[in-house]
Amino acid sequence: MKTCVAIRHVAYEDLGSFEQTLGEAGFCIQYREAGWDELDAVDPLKPELMVVLGGPIGAYEDHDYPFLADELKLIEARLKAGRPIIGICLGAQLMARALGARVYPNDGVKEIGWSPLTLTGDGKTSPLAVLDRVPVLHWHGDTFDLPDGATLLASTPLTAHQAFAWGKAALGLQFHVEATAAGLERWFIGHACEIASVDGLSVPGLRAETRRFAPELEECAPEMLNRFLSATLSD
Repeated sequence: MKTCVAIRHVAYEDLGSFEQTLGEAGFCIQYREAGWDELDAVDPLKPELMVVLGGPIGAYEDHDYPFLADELKLIEARLKAGRPIIGICLGAQLMARALGARVYPNDGVKEIGWSPLTLTGDGKTSPLAVLDRVPVLHWHGDTFDLPDGATLLASTPLTAHQAFAWGKAALGLQFHVEATAAGLERWFIGHACEIASVDGLSVPGLRAETRRFAPELEECAPEMLNRFLSATLSD
């Protein structure tokens, strides 16, 4: 059986809709809890897939979260080896940083809510093609410079670098493609303080958007993941 190691930063930001897809593709999922499990003990080369998930901290906050040093080393080794890896939100930011790019606050703007991506030409021929014109979930206040050698796949008006590919097996996604309507109810609790701090944002408003847009994303996300797996695990 193939193995997917998922690095998780908070319990409620998990693999979401990816879990069923990976199970159907024959993967055994192993979560590793950042800040709790010893990430320097994870073999960066052994699992067939690694997914680095999101979380409410900055990819640059090493002083407050010392585990980030080991996590960055793990990601860097995975990237250097050309082994399949997906980074989501914080995970994408950590991938960008591991590749030498700068991660920083996005001009004081928090992009939280549902809106579609604008795919680049490369994005339209990538696994993200199934997300063309599909609203996805955004939940971030940081952004990153595009790493050297990376290919930009998608943008939004608030965030120029929404997705990138690096080589044939690395995919960084600033947005949350894995989000589900059921799972987001836990986010509304866990991120209650952040939601309350943003003008015009509310739990009822986010819930209404989620009910409207999540079903389509839940249909498209598995196909995006399957296309990535087909392209990177074809051998």
